[in-house]
Amino acid sequence: MKIIAIGRNYREHVKELKNTVPSEPVIFLMPETALIKKNQPFFYPDFSNNVHYEVELVLKINKLGKNIAEKFAHRYYDEIGIGIDFTARDLQNDLIQKGLPWEKSKGFDGAAPLGKFLNKDTFPNVQDINFTLEKNGELVQSGNSKDMIFSFDAIIAHVSKFFTLKIGDLIFTGTPAGVGPVKIGDELIAKIEEHELLKLHVR
Repeated sequence: MKIIAIGRNYREHVKELKNTVPSEPVIFLMPETALIKKNQPFFYPDFSNNVHYEVELVLKINKLGKNIAEKFAHRYYDEIGIGIDFTARDLQNDLIQKGLPWEKSKGFDGAAPLGKFLNKDTFPNVQDINFTLEKNGELVQSGNSKDMIFSFDAIIAHVSKFFTLKIGDLIFTGTPAGVGPVKIGDELIAKIEEHELLKLHVR
């Protein structure tokens, strides 16, 4: 199982980080050790002083695929979940300035809490899914899949040109605007529509 993540997939998030809008999906990988499941806590790493939350819709791949045509991409997932892509922003900014890969600021142990999944038939239109993140009871992020620069199907088609997709692979599809720091003691709750699918504490 592998974790594939897409960066810079919402225009307002691109703006808030003062990045340029990409012409194709920005891909990075995370190791399986980045996952946190079953609402286990996130332990603040000792190598960063500025860890940010980034809530994202997550696709779970349900069959083997390579060079998938976009028009067939919808056949390769049947569940949509939610996760958080924790980012050591200080470390990431330093790596970017040096022109170095920034996986270690994104894929460190525990960087990818994963919530529950819903069957995609739950949604009348997968290109119109609302999702949110609350921090200590306050809404901090609100997104909708219609605002993605690259749709689910476009992402799957593009990724499959480079990486064979296998059953159980996860694709984090990007975060909307509103990212910000967490601190020890914070509580985060992520929802898709009215469904609370992920709750965790920062320790």
